[in-house]
Amino acid sequence: MLIILASIILFHVASAILLFVATIQNAWWVVLPKGGTVIYSDLWYSCNATCYPVERSHTTDAAYLQAVQATMILATILCCVGFFVFLLQLFRLKQGERFVFTAIIQLVASLCVMIAASIYTAKKDTFHVESIKSGSYGSSYILAWVSFPMTLVSGLMYLVLRKRK
Repeated sequence: MLIILASIILFHVASAILLFVATIQNAWWVVLPKGGTVIYSDLWYSCNATCYPVERSHTTDAAYLQAVQATMILATILCCVGFFVFLLQLFRLKQGERFVFTAIIQLVASLCVMIAASIYTAKKDTFHVESIKSGSYGSSYILAWVSFPMTLVSGLMYLVLRKRK
């Protein structure tokens, strides 16, 4: 049981790290112009040699971008809160009641990541300016999609673990 518990803790921490990196790193969208420097765009900034805020990020055209920002931040916060709730439930609740709340928090975090990555996939053209629309998805975008099944599996593992001795 101790090995299973340790592996779930490591899995949870790994998914939290992926969420942090996917939310903070500036590589959701990468543009490699001919003869120019690489432009990285994330949820807040576009960077080449210097960083500048995403153009039109406070307009109604970028409402989808604001939804992606909010759901990624919410997913990261929920994943961290879920870990602390897990630690509290580990020592406070009796068997059969443990980890249900942690599982629910992780499943909601997984849902938030899926919503954020799906919105970004579907609406990326509405908040990118013409000069960077010809790019491709970057590493942070891929990490967001990788963290979705990790948080989902983590939540499901907590549900299975709640009945184990």
